[in-house]
Amino acid sequence: MSREKTPAEIYIDPVCLMRVDPHKQHPTFTYRMRTYHFCADSCCRAFENNPENYLSEKPPPKKNLWRRYLDRLNKATGGKPPSCCQ
Repeated sequence: MSREKTPAEIYIDPVCLMRVDPHKQHPTFTYRMRTYHFCADSCCRAFENNPENYLSEKPPPKKNLWRRYLDRLNKATGGKPPSCCQ
């Protein structure tokens, strides 16, 4: 018997807007008595440096498909080229 997740059990990373499962080991940061969950340490550090930038009322700018691919590639590889490109 599997338990389905309710919307309250899934959080959105305020930096990259990815879904984050709080029951798994992910970085968190508390700001103004509210805990934010992040998909990676890099998103957590970016939020710590300037939280108001990510909490503004305006929606984040939309990224095209290529820009989102490059962002995820950089996050996954830490900015280093994949081993096949070396």
